[in-house]
Amino acid sequence: MAGTPATPLLKDELDIVIPTIRNLDFLEMWRPFFQQYHLIIVQDGDPSKTIRVPDGFDYELYNRNDINRILGPKASCISFKDSACRCFGYLVSKKKYIYTIDDDCFVAKDPSGKDINALEQHIKNLLAPSTPFFFNTLYDPYRDGADFVRGYPFSLREGVPTAVSHGLWLNIPDYDAPTQLVKPRERNTRYVDAVMTIPKGTLFPMCGMNLGFNRELIGPAMYFGLMGDGQPIGRYDDMWAGWCTKIICDHMGLGIKTGLPYIWHSKASNPFVNLKKEYKGIYWQEELIPFFQSVILPKECTTVQKCYIELSKQVRAKLGKVDEYFIKLADAMVTWIEAWDELNPSGASAEVRNGPAK
Repeated sequence: MAGTPATPLLKDELDIVIPTIRNLDFLEMWRPFFQQYHLIIVQDGDPSKTIRVPDGFDYELYNRNDINRILGPKASCISFKDSACRCFGYLVSKKKYIYTIDDDCFVAKDPSGKDINALEQHIKNLLAPSTPFFFNTLYDPYRDGADFVRGYPFSLREGVPTAVSHGLWLNIPDYDAPTQLVKPRERNTRYVDAVMTIPKGTLFPMCGMNLGFNRELIGPAMYFGLMGDGQPIGRYDDMWAGWCTKIICDHMGLGIKTGLPYIWHSKASNPFVNLKKEYKGIYWQEELIPFFQSVILPKECTTVQKCYIELSKQVRAKLGKVDEYFIKLADAMVTWIEAWDELNPSGASAEVRNGPAK
C-alpha cells in the first residue's frame, strides 16, 4: 500500500464498475488503488461461465440472469454481448460516484516513471468545479500551480459542479476502425499534463474505458444505449451516452472535464470486427451530430430524468426518420429511466442550475 493514503478519497461513496467476459486478473495491477473500494462487475456473454476475481476485493457480480431477474421486462434496455452492459452497474449502485474501467486497461506511468493512480485523479477532477462558460487558457484553474488568467470574469470564477471526468489512454489510442486500419502500428506516447473543461455548446467523443462521474448529478443520462447482440450497431454506446450527457449538462449548468488521468490501454481490438460493428454508426453519425447540436431542452426540464425523457421524444421524432433503430432506442431510453426510478426511488436528480444567459 506504499504511496496511497490509509483511507482513500471517497472510499464509501464510490463504486468501480467493470464490464467483462473474462477472469479479472488485471485487477492485480490495480490492487494498491482499487482494493479498498467496492466493485460492481457486470458479466457479459454466457451467464453459466464462472469469472474469477482475485482474492481480497470487495465486489458484487451480475450476469445476464441477474439482470433479467432484477429488471424483469425492463431488462430489454440493457445491451447483451457489448460493453454497453456496464450501465447496469450504474443502475444498481447506491453510491454518489462511479468510476468505470475496461479489463484491458492497466496502470500507466507518468513521465517520471511513477505509477498513476487514475482513480485518485478522477476524484480530484470531480470534487473541483468546472468552467464551461468561459475558457481558461491555463486549463484547470483549480489545480495546484494554476489560476484564472487575466481577463477571466470574476463572476464566473466560482465555477459549476463537475458531473463527468473523462480520462485518456497511453499506448493503444481509442480510434475507430478506419483509422485503426490506416495506422495499425500507431501508439500514443504523448503524456499531456492537463485537465480542461469542455466548453458549453461543444460536443465531444466520450470514451467509457476510463471514466468517472457523479451519479447523483448525472447518473440517469449515463445510458449506454442498445448495442451488440440483435442490434445493427456497436462501439457507439459510450458515444451516445456522451452526447446525451453533454446536452443535459449544458442545460443543467454542470461541467465535464477531460484530460488526466491516463491509463495504459493494453490491446487493440480487431479493426475488421470493429468496422462491422461501427459501419452504420460511421455514416449515421453525420446526421446524429447536427441533431444533437440543434437540440433545445425546454425550461420545464428541471431534472436529468425530465431532460432524458424529452431527449427520447426528440430522438424518436427526428432520428426515427434516419433509421427505425432510433425508434427502438427512444423506447429503450424511456425504459431505462423507468428502471432508474424503480431502483432509485428517492434519487430525484439535481435541479437545474442557472448559468449565464444563452
